[in-house]
Amino acid sequence: MTPAVTRMMVLWCPDWPVVAWGVGLDEPTAVVVANRVIATSPAAREYGIRSGQRRREAQGKCSELAVLERDQEREARLFEPVACALEALTPRIEVSGPGLLGFPTRGPSRYFGGDYALAEQVARSASNVLAGKGEVRVGVADGVFAARLAARSPAARNGPAIVGEGSSAEFLSPISVSTLGNPKLTDVLSRLGLTTLGAFADLKTSDVVGRFGAEGQLSHRLAKGEDEHPPDLRRPEPDMATTWNFDPPTDRIDTCAFAAKALADELHAALDARGLTCTRVGIEVETVSGEVHHRLWRHEGALSASGLADRARWQLDSWNLGSTRNSTRNSTRSNAARSIGGGVSRLTLIPDEVVPATGRQLGLWGGRAERADDITRVVARLQVMLGPEAVTVPEWQGGRGPGEQIRLVPAATVDIGEPRPSTEPSWVGEPWPGKLPKPTPAQVYPDPVPVEVLSAAGVPIGVDGRGEISVPPALVSGQKVLEWAGPWPCDERWWDPLTHRRRARLQVVLADGTAHLLVVEHRTWHLEATYN
Repeated sequence: MTPAVTRMMVLWCPDWPVVAWGVGLDEPTAVVVANRVIATSPAAREYGIRSGQRRREAQGKCSELAVLERDQEREARLFEPVACALEALTPRIEVSGPGLLGFPTRGPSRYFGGDYALAEQVARSASNVLAGKGEVRVGVADGVFAARLAARSPAARNGPAIVGEGSSAEFLSPISVSTLGNPKLTDVLSRLGLTTLGAFADLKTSDVVGRFGAEGQLSHRLAKGEDEHPPDLRRPEPDMATTWNFDPPTDRIDTCAFAAKALADELHAALDARGLTCTRVGIEVETVSGEVHHRLWRHEGALSASGLADRARWQLDSWNLGSTRNSTRNSTRSNAARSIGGGVSRLTLIPDEVVPATGRQLGLWGGRAERADDITRVVARLQVMLGPEAVTVPEWQGGRGPGEQIRLVPAATVDIGEPRPSTEPSWVGEPWPGKLPKPTPAQVYPDPVPVEVLSAAGVPIGVDGRGEISVPPALVSGQKVLEWAGPWPCDERWWDPLTHRRRARLQVVLADGTAHLLVVEHRTWHLEATYN
């Protein structure tokens, strides 16, 4: 018997990370994460800039490209007015992420006279909130997965894309298996010649489970037009919710965020004890005046404790708590955004949809998952104490100097508990002419120290335009040079007069046994780093 699939409507705002920054879509703009493009404006796509490209490649295609770092809190905050506007049509709004939401159509569709009439009303309400700043697309189908692809289909550009009841499998059949969002599975299926969802769906479930396990079975369900985890319209069990009562009530985001993280850890532990994991969570607050505000957040996979806490923080930041600290930032919000006045007296996280947990393989020496959770909890505590942007983690990026090859990004923008390719040196694949050879200096000075580099005759030395040193160095700020290597010249951004830089680096070993990296620019030498 075919499992029941809930008919869903999905609203998608393309290029939302760009729209949230307030940049016009007619301006070439790219939003990046870890030096990879994750969203572009239509104007940028005309230059051949696509998601997945490296930042350097994208800038090479368009010198006027505006590059912005992704800010998910800002995206969620500015998307809240759209969700609020649709609450007049249905109370079961579930946000999958900034720029993407959905809801079951069973009741609303009957009230408004069918799926198409409802979809038009949804598109009109969302467009009125955005006021021309972004595009709105709507898709309707059996199941969340099919509805999302309908909203992203070319047909949705000219109006709501409606997939008939019982036709989701037929609609999905010609679509590429890459839409499953599982690169490893997609690679294997492509090598087997199964390039479309229809070809994958034709396989026997037993064969899929035998070859790909539970993960493959879930993807197989999606390819057949079924939901990975069909939406459950029932209210959750009350004893599974976790609650934090504020005494006295608070209107501070950081206080609420700290409580949300503690509740997320508690909820995650309770679900884990029952062998369950959460795929949709309800975030509910009660004010001192007795008002209750509720919002659902859905995740395609299982929500980890950090994922639960992130969504709670985004939602709390989206609701204007009315504090003086947030007044400036909240002043830019649409009037459609919900404002919570008077302070929050209660915060509750409700596991609105749960599924059996599949578990994770532990490391050979025990508990990689546990160690990752411990690290996540420590990072979350530091974020509460110091602020979300104050806790950073390193990642590799392109560069020539030792201080340019690694950068620090906010820990809130990455998943600490999962492997990150950007932490491996192989993440930077392009060559960097003039890059300093190994070994890497142990200490890089944030502010290079001016030094004097002289020849044996006491004459200042320099490096000419061909990268050749004038005379061998003999003294560095009065210390004798025992050994030296280089120079390594680099001529950066020669095409831009404003940012053009010409530098050369030199390695030296001094009489006191220390080894240093020197850099010369505009005939001035600086101590840039020291070797251990």
